[in-house]
Amino acid sequence: MNIMLFHSTYGLRPAVRQAADRLREAGHEVWTPDLFEGRTFETVEEGMAFNEEIGKDELLKRAVLAAAPYSERGLVYAGFSLGASIAQTLALGDEKARGLLLLHGTSDIAPNVTADELPVQLHVAEPDPFETDDWLSAWYLQMVRTGADVEIYRYAGAGHLYTDPGLPDYDEEAAEATWRVALGFLDSL
Repeated sequence: MNIMLFHSTYGLRPAVRQAADRLREAGHEVWTPDLFEGRTFETVEEGMAFNEEIGKDELLKRAVLAAAPYSERGLVYAGFSLGASIAQTLALGDEKARGLLLLHGTSDIAPNVTADELPVQLHVAEPDPFETDDWLSAWYLQMVRTGADVEIYRYAGAGHLYTDPGLPDYDEEAAEATWRVALGFLDSL
């Protein structure tokens, strides 16, 4: 599978590269574009401030330019938190998308979007301050209306970015469970 993996608001940290290596070891081709052009951050607040400075339109432009050379191959879009939001936006706009793997995040869904039978898998903490129960319920209903085939996995007690071993949110048990399920999902595409 060809996977475009987008980083979180912390930037292209070692955890993203480790995740890409894990996917490559499972036989996938993976690209990890650096939407922050080399900048990484120690706190979510610093990353969010930088994200706002760049602006959503510029980030999406960078993501589209990173994916464009590979989109004809039929990409699986994937991402962590902010990167999941970007991956979702790109996947819903790419008729050749093969799947969508969301880790720790979702995004608004534009009206009249269709994603006929697009396989979508979301992994998120429970509770998650950025992905509240009400938001996830509404998001799920909207995704189903697009025609997507959606699976949601929740991890009780895990922190928001629980798959990143370099952050306080890290939860090894939840992270390993996520990767087992996610790899199975990718193998099924």
